[in-house]
Amino acid sequence: MSLAADASLAFRVIPSDHARSEAERDRILAGELGFGRYFTDHMVAIQWDAERGWHDAQVRAYGPLALDPAAAVLHYGQEIFEGIKAYRHADGSIWTFRPEANARRLQRSAARLAMPQLPEALFLESLRQLIAIDHGWVPSAPESSLYLRPFMIATEAFLGVRPARAAGYYVIASPAGAYFAKGLAPVSIWLSREYARAAKGGTGAAKCGGNYAASLLPQQEAYANGCSQVLFLDPVEGRYLEELGGMNVFLVYRDGRLVTPALSGSILEGVTRDSILQLARERGMPVEERRVAIDEWIEGVSSGAISEVFACGTAAVVTPIGQLKGKDLAVGDPDAPIGPVTLAIRQALTDIQYGRVADTHGWMVRLR
Repeated sequence: MSLAADASLAFRVIPSDHARSEAERDRILAGELGFGRYFTDHMVAIQWDAERGWHDAQVRAYGPLALDPAAAVLHYGQEIFEGIKAYRHADGSIWTFRPEANARRLQRSAARLAMPQLPEALFLESLRQLIAIDHGWVPSAPESSLYLRPFMIATEAFLGVRPARAAGYYVIASPAGAYFAKGLAPVSIWLSREYARAAKGGTGAAKCGGNYAASLLPQQEAYANGCSQVLFLDPVEGRYLEELGGMNVFLVYRDGRLVTPALSGSILEGVTRDSILQLARERGMPVEERRVAIDEWIEGVSSGAISEVFACGTAAVVTPIGQLKGKDLAVGDPDAPIGPVTLAIRQALTDIQYGRVADTHGWMVRLR
């Protein structure tokens, strides 16, 4: 669909009449935040239809959406989303990390789901508008952030199978601590051989709800076996690494190489993944993006040729993987210490995000 739209839409700000008090907000921020448990007082809403394009941009009270029971999103899953964080720096300023990359990925997801493409400038302005009114919700505790969830849903009421001619774009926000309950600690991963995350020619490269819905059943299997995430293999041969349920995966070899599965059309192009590849190359690490067979992981960890494995994504940043488990399979040590490469890459990335070192890449964008 066309990118044509007014990226300079004026936002109408309607302050919430039931916003939490400063004391209540501070109490929440001082507690155990977890991930996705609390939400700020406001949200962004922008409407689109085939006749008017993008219009009616609002910042309004966080609350339920009114949808017709025949809305296309409820029947045909026309929905996409993004994940991005706002970081409070030591001087109190608020920044976000590579938002233009998220804006472009949202556009690619929209194109795949036959939805309208939100202009990059409007995406960035939607983040600024929400932070302008809810900046007090950006936590200042170490390694905390405000997780921003932009999403788009098809809102036209009809039951015919065709792209919807009306959609809504929204941004909600949630103060976030550690993604995993144990914080920065090695996790165990469950190898799924029965299920695939996405099919060849499907929506694997788009960030849409259906991909995550497909991962929930094997995720239950992972929990039942003491694992935090699921590792999916390619949907054609069932031999090659794809990604976890919501994260990309990296292997660190003892000879210094950093290896990750090449983008295949069914792997989500992670912003954190791309940033890690660039940081690793700048550190002089040999980097390989290629097909990686599951047997290479199993044999490499068993022989010691692979010294570290980690996963990455916006929510968890960088997470060490201690053990790979599956039916009649257990490789690695769930209690192993975090590897030095994993720690160094995570530190380099978070130092940039939190403003502890100079941003020589131009990745950080100030929101307030």
